[in-house]
Amino acid sequence: MPWAVSGPRLGRDWVAAPDPATLRARWAALAGAEGAEQERLFRPTRTRSATAGAAALPGRRPASTSGFAEAPGPCPEPVRVLRAPFDEQWLLPDQRLIDTARPQLWRVLDGHQLFAVETPGAGLLATAHLPVGRVGIRPLYRRPGGEEPNLAPGLPELLAERYGVPVAPQDVLCWILAAGRPGPRRYEVPLTADPGVWRAGLELGRRLLAVQLRGGPGGEAPRLPGGRRPYVRSAVRAWPDALEYDPETQTLSLGAGTVSPVPQEAWAYELHGGTRVLPAWFAARCAHREPQAQGLDALGPAQWPQAWTSELPALVTTLALLAGLAGEREAFTAGPLLAREELAAAGVLPVPHWARRPASVLDHQEEGPGGQFALL
Repeated sequence: MPWAVSGPRLGRDWVAAPDPATLRARWAALAGAEGAEQERLFRPTRTRSATAGAAALPGRRPASTSGFAEAPGPCPEPVRVLRAPFDEQWLLPDQRLIDTARPQLWRVLDGHQLFAVETPGAGLLATAHLPVGRVGIRPLYRRPGGEEPNLAPGLPELLAERYGVPVAPQDVLCWILAAGRPGPRRYEVPLTADPGVWRAGLELGRRLLAVQLRGGPGGEAPRLPGGRRPYVRSAVRAWPDALEYDPETQTLSLGAGTVSPVPQEAWAYELHGGTRVLPAWFAARCAHREPQAQGLDALGPAQWPQAWTSELPALVTTLALLAGLAGEREAFTAGPLLAREELAAAGVLPVPHWARRPASVLDHQEEGPGGQFALL
C-alpha cells in the first residue's frame, strides 16, 4: 500500500469529543464569545487562530471559509473518527479549527473506504472511520467510490495468477492483517509463494477485519463463541466515579450501571506500553470533568449519556475476540516467499513514484479561504 499519509493533527483537543452533542455545545460557546475571550477559548497556534480563514474540507460545505471570528456560520455535522486505538469519537469537520486536516484523506473518505492504521500502541488496525492523531494511514483506495486500489501496480494480478483465484483489494488488506509484522522498516508484509498458505492467511485476515470493523456497514456484528453476549444489565443512573471489574461474575461496573458477561481477556486487553483499552476508554469520557480541564475542554455532558453505555458491549466483544485470535495470528507464518526477482519481473517492484502520491480526484471545485475557489 504505497500511498501513506500521517494522521490529521488537531492542534486543540476540544474539536473532538466522545459525543456529538458536546461538540455542538462547544461550537455555540465559541461562536457566542467575542474578542479576547473567543481567542482564549479557541486556543490559537501558529497554524490556526480565530481570525484566520481556511479552505472548506473536501466533501464538507461550511457556511463560511472566512475567519471564525468574522463569520462562524452554522455548526457542521460532526463526523465519526478513530481518536485512539478502539476509541471511536466525533470531530467537528471544519478546517479553520484543525491545524493539519489532511484534505487528501477527506477527498477519498466515503462509505467504500477502509484505512490501514499504523499505531504506536496497537500495531496495525483497520477502520472505516477517519483516523486522527499520531498515526500512519494507508487508504485502501486512492479515489472515491472504491476506485483505484492503493496497491503496488500489478500486485493483484500477480497474486491472482500465482494463487489461481481472483484477488480483490480487500483480500490484500486481510492478508496484511494476518501476516504483517512490525520490522526495522516499519510494517513489513511477507508475500507467500504457497496458494494454500494464502487461503489460510486470507481466512484469518477476514476474521480479524470483521472484528475490527465491528461488522461494518451491512455486515453482521461479530459474536463471542458459545452463545455468550455482553448486555447492559442495569443503566448508569449517576456519573460513575470509576470503571470496575469483578472477575468472578465477569461484570463491568460503572457506578450502579453494569455490563456482563465481560470476559477477563477483554478487561485485561492492553496496548503496547501497558495501556489497558477499557480504562482508557472510560478516562477519555471523563476528561472534561478533570480539574485540569479548562475552557472548551471542560464543556461536556453533565449526565452520563446512555449511548456510551450502549457502546460497551460491542467494544467488549471486539477486545475479547481479538484476544482470542492473538495466538492464532502470532503462530501464522507466510511459509516460502515470493522472490523479489519475481515481483520485479511482473513490474510490481520498484513501486513507481506516482503510486506514493495522492491521486487527482477533483470532480468539482473546492472552496478556498474567503469564498475563493482553490486552483489545484
